[in-house]
Amino acid sequence: MRPRDFTFGENGDPLVLDSGKVLSPVTVRYETYGTLNPRGTNAILLLHAFSGDAHAAGRHRPDQAQPGWWDAMVGPGKPFDTNKYFIICSNVLGGCQGTTGPSSTNPATGRPYGLSFPVITIGDMVKVQVRLLDHLGISRLLAVAGGSMGGMQALEWATAHPDRVASALVLACTARLTAQGIAFNAVGRNAITSDPLWKGGDYYGGPVPARGLAIARMIGHITYLSEESMHRKFGRRLQQKEQYGFDFTDQFQVESYLEHQGDKFVERFDANSYIYISKAMDYFDLGEKHGSLNAAFRRTSAKFLLVSFSSDWLYPPAQLKEMAFSLMREGKDVSYAELTCPYGHDSFLIETERQGRLISSFLETVYGS
Repeated sequence: MRPRDFTFGENGDPLVLDSGKVLSPVTVRYETYGTLNPRGTNAILLLHAFSGDAHAAGRHRPDQAQPGWWDAMVGPGKPFDTNKYFIICSNVLGGCQGTTGPSSTNPATGRPYGLSFPVITIGDMVKVQVRLLDHLGISRLLAVAGGSMGGMQALEWATAHPDRVASALVLACTARLTAQGIAFNAVGRNAITSDPLWKGGDYYGGPVPARGLAIARMIGHITYLSEESMHRKFGRRLQQKEQYGFDFTDQFQVESYLEHQGDKFVERFDANSYIYISKAMDYFDLGEKHGSLNAAFRRTSAKFLLVSFSSDWLYPPAQLKEMAFSLMREGKDVSYAELTCPYGHDSFLIETERQGRLISSFLETVYGS
C-alpha cells in the first residue's frame, strides 16, 4: 500500500479531455493491495467518493490516526480480500492528494494552475485510470467498485470500456444528479468563491479560503447524513451548556460537530479541487451521454451489483432501482439490494457488515466464472 506516482503525456501523448482541451503532463497517485495473479485476472479497481484519495486501507505509519477510507472492506479475509484479489485505488484527476489538479504546477507558467486548470468530467477521471491500468499491464478488470462519485466512475467504466470490465459494483449512487443535488453543489462552490481569500482561485502561497471551504464541507456533510442519524447522534442537546445562551455562538452539539468537520476538511483538501470535482459530478448524466439510460446499459457486458440504502436522501433507492430496471430491460446480469440502514448517504462507508457479505458473494460469482 505504498503510495506511487505514474506520470504520462510528456512525450507527445497528452490527455485529451471531454471539453476538447489538452492536459500534459498528468501525474496520478495510486496504491495497490495484494498480488496480481499470473494471468492478470484478479484486479479490482476501487473508485473513491468526492473527498477520498488513493489510500483505501491500512496505515502508512503505525502512528497514523486513521486508516484508509474503506479499511473495513479491504484486506485479508475482508470483502475485497487481498489474499485473493489485486486491489488498485487512485486519486482522481482534479484532486489534491497526489494526482494532477488545480493546485499542481502548470509547466507553462511554473505556478499552480488555479482556475487555468481545464474543467473536467467523470469521463476524464476514467481516462486517467485507463492510462494507469495500461501502465500496470492490466487489460481487463475483474471488477470496478465505488460508492457515490465512485459509483459514477464505475458506471462510466462499464459503459465506456465494456471490454475491460467483468463486473461493476455501484453503491449509493445515481446515473445523474437531480436539480437538488446540483443545487447543493452550487451552494458549496458559492461559499468558496465568496470567501475574500479565494482571490479568483489564485490563493496559493498565501492564506487559503478556509472559511468558505469549511462552510462548503458543512453543507455537503449534512447531505451525507440522515434525519434519524443526526437525531440519534445529537438530538437537540446543547454543547457544554445547560441552557440557551441567547446569543449567536454555536450552542447545539450538531453545530459544533459541523464546525469540527469543516475545520478538519480544510486541513486536507484544496478549495479549487472542491469546485472542479463538484462540477464534474454536476455534468455526469449517463442517459444524456448515450441517448437514454437503456442505450447506455445496452453497451455493457459486465455483471452488476447495485446497492442502495433506505435512509439515503441524496441518492435515494429509487435512483438505483431505475438503473436496475433499465439493465433488466436490456437483458443484463444485475443484482439489486436495498439495505435498511439509518446512516444516510454515508451508509456505504459505515454499514460494512451486510454490505460486505453482498460484495463477497457477488465477487465470488465473478471470480469463479
